Amino acid sequence: MSIVLARIDSRLVHGQVLEAWVPYVNADCVVVANNEVAGTSFQCMVMQAAVPSSLKLIIGTLEETASILSSAELLKKRVLLLFSKSEDALRVRQLGASFTKLNLGNMHSSVGKDRYTCTIALDQHDIEKLQQLEDQGVSIVSQCVPADREQNWRKLIRSGVRSGYR
Repeated sequence: MSIVLARIDSRLVHGQVLEAWVPYVNADCVVVANNEVAGTSFQCMVMQAAVPSSLKLIIGTLEETASILSSAELLKKRVLLLFSKSEDALRVRQLGASFTKLNLGNMHSSVGKDRYTCTIALDQHDIEKLQQLEDQGVSIVSQCVPADREQNWRKLIRSGVRSGYR
């Protein structure tokens, strides 16, 4: 199994992921690591309906995802791994998932979060979790769509106040 993209995207499975990222990384499997979605059959059905039949979709809890990623089922798959938040990415990594790069795609604004770009809002909790991932050797970049240039997440934080997004 090859994780061709690990991405934090609060929307999880949506058009941008399916129409831009899947073809760009040539993924043939999307794995959603999310406790809430995995526990809600309606949300699972909606996501399954959105995904073309040629693409395998697996939705699991964080613990299930770590196990699935090391299973024989995905041995020959090119996996796009999706998280909705930084703490989920850290937890799955701590459970044994092997990804060395993490893409920050869409981390939407909410109470207590500072906006660093039009698609990235972080609070201190996010920054701490991303730092822990980085300390484990994970390279963290922001890139909304493949046509955008990658930007190191630390550069976002340093320039966020000056760019007028905060």
